Amino acid sequence: MLNKRNRQGLPRRWSLAGALLGASLALVAFAPASWLARGLAAASNDHVLITDSRGSIWNGSGVLVLSGGAGSRDAAILPGRLRWTMGFKGLGLALNARQDCCLNGELQLLLRPGWGRFELAVASGGDWLARLPAGLLSGLGTPWNTLQLGGSLRLSARDLRLEWVGGRWRQFGQLDLDLLNLSSRVSTLAPLGSYRFSLSAQPVAPGETGGGTSQMSLSTLEGALMLNGQGTLTAGKPRFTLEATAAPGREAALNNLLNIIGRRQGARSVFSIG
Repeated sequence: MLNKRNRQGLPRRWSLAGALLGASLALVAFAPASWLARGLAAASNDHVLITDSRGSIWNGSGVLVLSGGAGSRDAAILPGRLRWTMGFKGLGLALNARQDCCLNGELQLLLRPGWGRFELAVASGGDWLARLPAGLLSGLGTPWNTLQLGGSLRLSARDLRLEWVGGRWRQFGQLDLDLLNLSSRVSTLAPLGSYRFSLSAQPVAPGETGGGTSQMSLSTLEGALMLNGQGTLTAGKPRFTLEATAAPGREAALNNLLNIIGRRQGARSVFSIG
């Protein structure tokens, strides 16, 4: 009698399981674009936001905003709308994004989930990924809202891949940010110069897997304001030291800016974090 009741209950269990599976698939298939917006906000500590999101995580759009973070009143909106599509590619997902104002054609990101790991790779070709007005950095708050930079930013990547393993990120390849023909409202001298900030994977000895530390560097390409910085990024925590000096003959014009950048040590201005 017990076995007969068990056999009668099996169809109901399978029906319930099928209904739950169908509901789960429908939820994923019609997941709103706001899910992607919330994920980006969480990953960036509310510094990069997508507002006015429309559509779904698979085919949607929104307005990209740079913010000073939770509770900050500083924000800068990128012109136009960011549009994206996402679909399966091999064992992962391919996210394709376009924004007429800023992206070099179509930016493709490959997302590959795995057992205890997650990988994000930049698959786009071209000499650069994005170009932005430097003034947008004021949306990130201090110190950018004080400097009020002019000029442009150019982002590029070489074999860039990020891997989440064991609760921390590991970087492979290099990310470069060129700050071109910069000016600032706190200096009468314009332009101040052009610079390159690089974030690169730390060299690993043969047989080692790497410890999740990336190297940071800032160098001067040209200009009257000479910047040189070195540091590391480990588990999301930066350690960085920047030295700023004026080119010969430009000391008086840059004196006020050097006082703002960091602690004066004679002709140098030194700024450190971490």
